[in-house]
Amino acid sequence: MDNISISSLVWLFLVAFVIHDMEEIIWVGPWAKRNRQKVVAAVPARMKRSLTQMLNITSSQFAVAVLLEFIVFVPFTLMAAEQGGFFVFLSFNTLFFVHVFTHVAQSLYLKMYTPGVITAVLIVLPYSLLLFKRLLSENLVTWGEILLSLPVGLLVLPLVLAGHELGKRLVKS
Repeated sequence: MDNISISSLVWLFLVAFVIHDMEEIIWVGPWAKRNRQKVVAAVPARMKRSLTQMLNITSSQFAVAVLLEFIVFVPFTLMAAEQGGFFVFLSFNTLFFVHVFTHVAQSLYLKMYTPGVITAVLIVLPYSLLLFKRLLSENLVTWGEILLSLPVGLLVLPLVLAGHELGKRLVKS
C-alpha cells in the first residue's frame, strides 16, 4: 500500500468513518429494540439506568450524531491531507482505532453481534494500522504524538454526547 499517497490515505479516513457508521446507523435502532432486555440484564446495576436510556435510540437519532461528527472531521481531514497538519486528525484516528476494541469487547461481553463490530474489525482496524504505519514510516508523526493524541481525541466524546442529545430533540421516537 506504499503506492497510495499520504493525502489519499488521509482522505480515506472519511470513507472508513462513513462505512463504519453506516453499519451502526442501519442496525442500532432495530438491534437496541430487539436486545434491550438482554443487554440491560447483562450489565452491572450501576450502568443499567444510563444504558436503558441509550438503548432507546433510533437509527435516525443516531444518524444526527454521526452527521455532527462528520462535519467536525472534514476540516481537520482537509488540514491533514492538504497542509500536513496532522495532530487533530491523528487524535480522531487514535480514538477511532481504540473504538475498534470497544466494539470487540462489547460483542465478547454480550456474546452477540453489536452494531459496528464487523466494520470495526474489517475496515477501521486495517485502515488505522496502515495509516499509523505510513505516518510513522514517513516521519510525519511520532509515537509520542500518537500517545499524546489519545487524550485530545477524547475531546470528541462531548461532541458525540451532544450529537445524541440533538438527535433525540430533532427526531422524535
